[in-house]
Parts: sequence; C-alpha cells; structure tokens
Amino acid sequence: MQFGHLELFVSNVAKSKQFYQEVLGFEITAAQSENLVWLQNGSIEILLRQGQPAQLSQKYEHAPSGIVLYTTNLAETKALLESRQLEFKGTVDSEKCLTFTDPDGNWFQLVNPHDH
Repeated sequence: MQFGHLELFVSNVAKSKQFYQEVLGFEITAAQSENLVWLQNGSIEILLRQGQPAQLSQKYEHAPSGIVLYTTNLAETKALLESRQLEFKGTVDSEKCLTFTDPDGNWFQLVNPHDH
C-alpha cells in the first residue's frame, strides 16, 4: 500500500477551494464538478468533497484528526499566511507548533520539521 490522497468533507466547496488556493497556496489540479475539487501542494493531493464536516473541536489536541504542514522558515510562512488573513489559533506542544483551522474547522499544524 501507499498513500493516495486526503479527502476532506466540506460544507461549501467553493469557499473551501478559495481558502486552500488563496490562503494556503494549493494548486487546483481538477474540478470534476462543483462538488469535487482536487488540489495539490507538493506531493500531497486533497480532494474537497461536498459533505458533512467532522464535528468541530475548540482545540487542536481535541480534534479527531489534524493535518501537519511543513515549512523551512516558520516565521516567514506565518507572516505570509497572516497577510492572507489566516488567523492562527495558538500552539500545541511547543511555541514552534502553530495551529489554525480551515473554514469547516479542520485543524492544521504548521511546523519546521527540523526545529520543533
């Protein structure tokens, strides 16, 4: 077996597509329909699928899952994302593990894998 792709159930595909593309910088690789949009960042593919998102959690460590994004320059990436109106929700485990959510409350962690 090998990793295929992540499938995220979202309440509004258009809104999520805008967030992943304009805020996180994912590339849209295909739109099978208005309810199925493929995105890519590096070797990771995400399929946004119209559906019922997971239950919202108020904290990263209480979420049913988390997506971890790597950067080689945490401060620079944080500043870039904030300039794109991303609101960080705090940290987990260390001040070098920044957390945020997408429009449906899916949790992300942003870290430098060599410095956390």
